Amino acid sequence: MIRIQQVKLPIEHNEEDLYIKAAESLKIKREDISTLSVFRKSIDARKKDEIMFIYALDVELNIDYKISKRNNNVALVDPFIYEAEATGEKVLKNRPVIVGSGPAGLFCALLLAEKGYNPIILERGKKVKDRVKDIEKFWKDGTLNLDSNIQFGEGGAGTFSDGKLNTLIKDRSKRGKKVLEEFVAAGAPAEITYVNKPHIGTDLLRNVLVSIRKKIISLGGTFRFEECVTDIKIKDNSVYRIVTESDIIETDVLVLAIGHSARDTFAMLHGKLELTAKPFSIGVRIEHPQKMISEAQYGEMAGHPNLGPADYKFVHKCKNGRSVYTFCMCPGGVVTASASETGGVVTNGMSFHDRDLENANSAIVVSINPEDFGGENDPMAGIEFQRQWERKAFEIGGGNYKAPVQLFKDFKEKKVSTSFGEIYPTYRPGSTFANLWDCLPSYVCESLVEGISAFGNWLTDYDRTDAVLTGVETRTSSPLRITRDDDLQSNIRGIYPCGEGSGYAGGIMSASIDGLKVAEQIIKTYKPLNIKE
Repeated sequence: MIRIQQVKLPIEHNEEDLYIKAAESLKIKREDISTLSVFRKSIDARKKDEIMFIYALDVELNIDYKISKRNNNVALVDPFIYEAEATGEKVLKNRPVIVGSGPAGLFCALLLAEKGYNPIILERGKKVKDRVKDIEKFWKDGTLNLDSNIQFGEGGAGTFSDGKLNTLIKDRSKRGKKVLEEFVAAGAPAEITYVNKPHIGTDLLRNVLVSIRKKIISLGGTFRFEECVTDIKIKDNSVYRIVTESDIIETDVLVLAIGHSARDTFAMLHGKLELTAKPFSIGVRIEHPQKMISEAQYGEMAGHPNLGPADYKFVHKCKNGRSVYTFCMCPGGVVTASASETGGVVTNGMSFHDRDLENANSAIVVSINPEDFGGENDPMAGIEFQRQWERKAFEIGGGNYKAPVQLFKDFKEKKVSTSFGEIYPTYRPGSTFANLWDCLPSYVCESLVEGISAFGNWLTDYDRTDAVLTGVETRTSSPLRITRDDDLQSNIRGIYPCGEGSGYAGGIMSASIDGLKVAEQIIKTYKPLNIKE
């Protein structure tokens, strides 16, 4: 297969134009190309009056062709093949158990099921259909279900997000391609396998999750929802049993694919497993008109159906040495109420597939280090640090899960806002004007002021006076890590920390990839069970 890089086309083009451009790049006839597929697609909007699509194309030819060494944009490539062989020799006494049905748990379970290991997946929350009802009730009237919310339930926290599938990690193992193809097979749009910034959208992602669950079950896996692990039993430095709220399960392989908000589970593990504090970030959500963002990025071409709503990604190094950056930007989306504990306000962002709502939102967060919260001596200190500011936000928001909000102009002046400008907050169950300096550390607020002002130099009107800030964003990543060794096990044999909550991922893609990575290690160690229930 031949891959052609840097194929440039204007906004208005069709599939035939791809064939023509590919033939021009190879200096062959159009009819010499037998098949063509898109490997990568991105937008070059550096020149607003000449926005281009940039493609990498994979082609098969029906003629003999010799690649010129002088053309750096053309190369031979191997077809995508993800391979993971079950070569383990150790006998499993019991079925492996996976705790958590987020991306890490799902893809770990999928590979184990495909290879005949019949995993059991325990999830404290509900199936996605029932989970949606509980979340909608919380957003409507502030009734919080502690085990069925934005953080807990089928698919994990990413189920109610933008469904972003980009990652900064290298994918030499081709695990990322495996993840994307499984999503497509489960009903996600085919374009996620090649667009530069793929996303599914929370509306489509919910159905995709159900399809993946059904596939795992058809391969011998078992899901047990509304079942929370309350204890693990250890003998001779190995796991042999786990305890849930309703059962005792014997197992010699336990995958901890818990989310970053499983605070009670972390407390149970503390003292049993080696935990260490790690850096994370906290801040606020900022909202702008999506039209403004698109016009700033695309100029007069904003709104063109081939472009879609624009996004952004910024980072700024502050005078105080901290980094402030945008995170989980949601074009045409909403800010979501994402609490999982009584008496705390937590925000996140969410978009549907079409990203067609009025506001754009993003987290703007500031780096926090273990020395900021006493993490050098206590791995659980980061959780208490997050909880402290979530409770402050709950308090100044009115004590009813309404979020504190402030216009950027007033935030700079430490004044409580009295009215909105052209932008209204999308957070439900509602918002309350308050001073966000009362629910965040001062060094975070100082960094936010400097960072947002700097971002205004890069995107017109980003620092506009009526930009709405909603607090607080605290669950950017896990505040601790469950240590694991080179064979991906914790200090207790048979326990495999995995994914975002365990401190080894930061989003849907990286968590899914880590789930595959852990499953690969298990199948290299143990023999398959090949026993259907």
